[in-house]
Amino acid sequence: MTRNPFVFCVLSVFLAAQAFAADNDKLTLWFQKPAQHPMEEALPIGNGRMGALVFGEPARERLSINESSLWTGDENPGGNYNTMGAYQVFGNVFVNLSGQENVTNYRRDLDLSQALAHVSYESQGVQFEREYFCSHPADVLIAHLTSSKKGSYTGSFEIKDSHDSKTFVSGNRMTVAGQLGNGLKYEWQMVVQYDGGTLGASADGTTLTFKDCDNLTLFITAGTDYAFDSTKHFRGEDPHALLTKLLEAAAQKSYDKLKAEHIKDYQSLFNRVSLDLGASTPAQCALPTDQRKLAAFQTCDPELEQLLYQYGRYLLISCSRPGGLPANLQGLWNDNNNPPWHSDYHANINIQMNYWPAETANLAECAEPFFDLVLSQLPVWRTETAATRELATPSGELTRRGFAIRTSHNIFGGMGWKWDKTANAWYDQHFWEHYTFSLDTNYLHARAYPIMRETCEFWEDHLKTLPDGRLVVPHGWSPEHGPDEDGVSYNQEIVWDLFNNYVRASDALGVDKDYRDKVAAMRDKLAAPGVGSWGQLLEWLVEKRDANIDRKNPELDTPKDHHRHTSHLFAVYPGTQISVNRTPALAKAAKVSLDARGLDPGSDVREWSFAWRTALYARLQDGEDAHRMLQQLLSARNTSPNLFGLHPPVQLDGNFGITAGMAEMLLQSQAGEIQLLPALPSYWPTGSVKGLRARGAFEVDLSWANGKLTSATIHSLKGSPCQVRYGEKVVNLNIPAGQSSQINGLLRKS
Repeated sequence: MTRNPFVFCVLSVFLAAQAFAADNDKLTLWFQKPAQHPMEEALPIGNGRMGALVFGEPARERLSINESSLWTGDENPGGNYNTMGAYQVFGNVFVNLSGQENVTNYRRDLDLSQALAHVSYESQGVQFEREYFCSHPADVLIAHLTSSKKGSYTGSFEIKDSHDSKTFVSGNRMTVAGQLGNGLKYEWQMVVQYDGGTLGASADGTTLTFKDCDNLTLFITAGTDYAFDSTKHFRGEDPHALLTKLLEAAAQKSYDKLKAEHIKDYQSLFNRVSLDLGASTPAQCALPTDQRKLAAFQTCDPELEQLLYQYGRYLLISCSRPGGLPANLQGLWNDNNNPPWHSDYHANINIQMNYWPAETANLAECAEPFFDLVLSQLPVWRTETAATRELATPSGELTRRGFAIRTSHNIFGGMGWKWDKTANAWYDQHFWEHYTFSLDTNYLHARAYPIMRETCEFWEDHLKTLPDGRLVVPHGWSPEHGPDEDGVSYNQEIVWDLFNNYVRASDALGVDKDYRDKVAAMRDKLAAPGVGSWGQLLEWLVEKRDANIDRKNPELDTPKDHHRHTSHLFAVYPGTQISVNRTPALAKAAKVSLDARGLDPGSDVREWSFAWRTALYARLQDGEDAHRMLQQLLSARNTSPNLFGLHPPVQLDGNFGITAGMAEMLLQSQAGEIQLLPALPSYWPTGSVKGLRARGAFEVDLSWANGKLTSATIHSLKGSPCQVRYGEKVVNLNIPAGQSSQINGLLRKS
């Protein structure tokens, strides 16, 4: 029988793709070529404070190294955006390998389940493997290069410092040290271990060369003299001694031991939540991630969507650990010294969105760097707030109590563009939410309550009383949209949230009843958002129409307004003032506004906008539109090939925000009850999730089939009572601390 060579070739490729898809882990990003563009294509690894972008070039590997405290700028009195400083990149480590320009069977991947990056390829009949991870226990970045044939590694190592400091080589160690213009000292070191062959310094003493080595292991660490201490102008010890100690300790351990310690530490966080949204097709699974995500924009790919959810958790673990700085606009990863928007902390949604998933996605510890940064900045922020006439009280007095924040700030107390007056209260929401998920009264008393009270006092001084007795925030704004004026819904909703949370905090601690009652009375006098002429939730106190319309924004407050921000919907999410069950009329108006913002081709909706809208639709219990927003993130316009959010340029708030939004689709607990599957889309008919957190110190496991709940288990961490809702059916539970309750039968019939 004659065999058709074309058919045989196609069949062979198809079977190989199927076999590969079967082996391909559901939590792995993988690619068939090296990265060319750093932020869009390289693979991110990190241990909370330090990390790298892995390019995977065979002949000239590049690792772009970051450490979260490498910043220019200072305390910057007066809030000059151009002198606030910017997050910097340490520089690049290059591994130059002779004779590896032409390779086959190339693969580059990032395994989220173990936080390991890999590069593999074949060259001249030799199989080469590289493995990378950034260890939190060792506080060192490690790269391990092996091959199938002894003596296959010949080449050199280079360190290119982004501030042009000189590299010094001593034995198997490379060191670079320098000082930025603001006086910040920095240093990075690399130690190389090898088997077989030789290793030595180059003739000029700036690179390490190696010849005929069997394998190579790189240990890299970096740091600065930054400290969370405003009394010392945020400076601490010179980093040299600590970095040297870290490398010496790591070099004493075997590679396998370091890797095992890294995986154990990482999985202690990552493995808390597992998610199954159903099976993708073999054809979908066979595609590399960059191609697969583009196809998933057109056709639902549930396994890629669950990977996107876990990617947000991976990134948060990798760039925000206790003791370090919080995730900035780019998380931790940055490839240049003039990053977009300074890669700073933006207080009108971006840094808040970074931490939306911390509590629900069972990564509460990862929020601690945010609290540490805010508390460390307060002395500087209070001083600047009290010195500016822009923040005078309605009576014209300079501020005596509290603090305010501009829309952008650095890590030294310095601030940049435009006062976002109610950002102080939005920051406080995160302090409060950390308590609601843990019920840790010691934390509430020591850390959250003092800053919440201070912020209430600020707003007690600053609210303006209208002739009808209502209280409004004076001369506020709706980021980054429309005119500045009194009583903007965004500001009103955030101050309501602050006052409401403070009342609950006071009740939880049993303190300050008189002031608690005063704040409750102010809360109840705040002007609430209204409903406009076309059924929308008003963005401003007075509707913008006819003669009132803003000439610079002719579509303002009309159904044709497709602005990227949905700031006036804060009360839906992440706030709690508006809900489907308790305030149905306002929830309906919020949905009218949300629908109208739409996806008009002329709109400027961004990746983070889609993440926020996913959460908003979820809170409004519209699973189909929530999923529609989620799917928008997979387009070429909104995410990069490596799944980083694409504003453009790259921002990671969309990655964190979509993880939070997807959690809201499956579980909600903001309305005084735990609601199961409140916004389950038809695209996820069968699935399960384990380990989501709910307010009241609960963990929840769910399974569903054919769009209906099949099992639910509530784990109580503190023994507090709870009310559980599924559809129209409600059950009240009292589960002892440390025990669980399965409520399958009762809820399955709803």
